[in-house]
Amino acid sequence: MPRVKRGVIGNKRRKNVLRAAKGYRFGRSTKEREARVALLHAGAHAFAHRRDKKNDFRRLWQIKINAAAREHGLSYSKFIDALKKKNIELDRKILATLAEHHPASFKRLVESL
Repeated sequence: MPRVKRGVIGNKRRKNVLRAAKGYRFGRSTKEREARVALLHAGAHAFAHRRDKKNDFRRLWQIKINAAAREHGLSYSKFIDALKKKNIELDRKILATLAEHHPASFKRLVESL
């Protein structure tokens, strides 16, 4: 029987794992088993932090809105409450953009309350 050389798929898989772990520190970038574990953890953290990012941005928007509202003598909570009572449905992302980049528009919004 002729000799059959194998390992092509295994080598390809190993190469892909190590390529994905490039830049990791210590054995995580050179040893397949450690690299595989590191990639699993990295994927789990990436998944969780994609969700955390949404909370982080909401907090940032609230800080920006509060800072701008206080310049006009309102607190964040009173400002949001007044918007809800007037049925002005602007989300926090838009309000933060107005507060940061368009202060004149934000001022007109505050004065309309």
